[in-house]
Amino acid sequence: MEYEIVKNPMGLIEFTLNRGEKITAEAAAMVFIKGNILTETRMRKGGFFKSFKAAALGGESFFVNEFIAQEDNCKLGITGNMLGDIEVLEVNEEFIVQSGAFVGSTTDLTLDTQWQGFTKGIFGSNLFMLRTIGTGKIFVNGWGGIIKKKLEPGEKMILDNYQLVALSVTADYRVTKHGNFKNTLFGGEALVIEIIGPGTVYIQTKNIMEFVRALIPFLPKRN
Repeated sequence: MEYEIVKNPMGLIEFTLNRGEKITAEAAAMVFIKGNILTETRMRKGGFFKSFKAAALGGESFFVNEFIAQEDNCKLGITGNMLGDIEVLEVNEEFIVQSGAFVGSTTDLTLDTQWQGFTKGIFGSNLFMLRTIGTGKIFVNGWGGIIKKKLEPGEKMILDNYQLVALSVTADYRVTKHGNFKNTLFGGEALVIEIIGPGTVYIQTKNIMEFVRALIPFLPKRN
């Protein structure tokens, strides 16, 4: 199996698949197919309730598609729903991933909804995180550019709670208020994530909430 990320920041992933190789992807992620590829649609692993939770709370689709090559040298293009980079995470350890960022994976990686960070939405009032199970490659999509940061043991980073794409679970983290009331009222910062290494952090350069606020003046107003 080979892959190439093309056209970032509005990118897609183009896979070259040989017979028997497969990609698991979000519903509606497929852009094109070239060659004999079988598409199978199924619920997420874990059954109905895990699929329902991932869809209702995590921003993920209820179903996923598996694309299975029936011959050599097949081509598959998939993309995410965010206006920004696509990045590859080499998952040799567990990661937590922003809900909605998952595009696809090259193995049987799954997303866990049975942990506190998902069930309580600890990264913001309506921002949930999903935890990876398994090893392999996972493809994520972010708003704007995606930047990778490595934290050494004891090294600390403060991150706006809507800028996190993924974080390795080797790092310690907590959500906390930033500054005082004046910072919150006038500075636009309320909750932040304090991350302490060792660990790997993937950051997105744009904030979806600020993008939404920027659109409000241009939206039609009700009479």
